[in-house]
Amino acid sequence: MVKTRRSRKSGPTRKEAILEMATVFFAEKGFRETAIGDIAKMIGVADGTVFYHYKTKEDLFVAVLEKFKEQLIQESRDFLAGQEFADGLAMVKGLVGFYLGLAARMEERFLLLHRHYPYKLAEENPNCRRHLEDIYDFFAGTFEQAIRRGQEDGSIRELPAHKTALLIFTMVDGLVRIGTYRLYQPGSLYDELVDSVQRMLSR
Repeated sequence: MVKTRRSRKSGPTRKEAILEMATVFFAEKGFRETAIGDIAKMIGVADGTVFYHYKTKEDLFVAVLEKFKEQLIQESRDFLAGQEFADGLAMVKGLVGFYLGLAARMEERFLLLHRHYPYKLAEENPNCRRHLEDIYDFFAGTFEQAIRRGQEDGSIRELPAHKTALLIFTMVDGLVRIGTYRLYQPGSLYDELVDSVQRMLSR
């Protein structure tokens, strides 16, 4: 008789649990005010367990940022794969709405991204800098792709695609940052933002 191995309940691994809890702490308290002991206590492990997986608090932060980057890019690719835009201008508008919606759904992670510390750390840590650059290059590149498509199909006038993509993404991400710190609700300015983008791009 062949014995079957008892299946384990599916769930996050200890390493994944550390990352998830670290994301919450780094987003809500910031890097300096987050203690490894607090993270360990919340998931019921010893401090040494955290340090077994991540040698320093800085390493843990970079791992959190890397995972967030992967989630952002995958969500964006899934969105684009499921859409059929009429033209390049429609794609730009769709990307604006998608990014605002993504930031609303992943508010905690965007708070982490928009804190000062990641950019300070990026001055000294090449991995942190690479993850930040990957995030912004991906979104700016996606807007640029939409603009070039619009220039080919005639829905967007001739202008520097790369620089224009950077400007539009800066506008959209800036609105998200304002919302992150509860200064305004990004959704309340959505129509005005889309109108501004359309005036910038339309023939």
